[in-house]
Amino acid sequence: MDSRSVLRNTVAAVIAATVAGGGSGVAWAGEWAGEWAAAEQTGESVRPVTHVGVWTTRVTARPPRFRQAPAKTLSKAYAFRLVTRHTWSGQQFQCLDSLWTRESNWDHRAYNQGSGAYGIPQALPGRKMGYVAGDWRFNPQTQIRWGLRYIKGRYGSPCGAWGHFRSHNWY
Repeated sequence: MDSRSVLRNTVAAVIAATVAGGGSGVAWAGEWAGEWAAAEQTGESVRPVTHVGVWTTRVTARPPRFRQAPAKTLSKAYAFRLVTRHTWSGQQFQCLDSLWTRESNWDHRAYNQGSGAYGIPQALPGRKMGYVAGDWRFNPQTQIRWGLRYIKGRYGSPCGAWGHFRSHNWY
């Protein structure tokens, strides 16, 4: 139960007890003591007025929905984890980020109509990524794993690939 439900139930129980007990509870005695003293002198009967109403709580606020980070951000985070597993430095990830931002802007569906290159690492042809996993067309993690293996085998490191890209405009 949330705190509003507890409060609502407590208030309802206090009101029900007050109404059932005739309103002469100790909680009300101090509040009406002055009027009771005046009523005793004149002989009138005074009871505290209890307003019994319907307590409703309008629930307009809903629990926060957790939005998933954009695919680009998730892909970068995954690539960073893999880069650090290769015991490469943060500088290597910066080179990788620059490289793949220029190649595909980290879009796992990027397709170059001129060359036929596909995915985040712009594999040419894209089906080469299939030896990592069969879901290479739509899984950015498969593409990142393939891309890092390719870079390590061909250039030694992401900064090596980025240096080659800057001088030749391809890697």
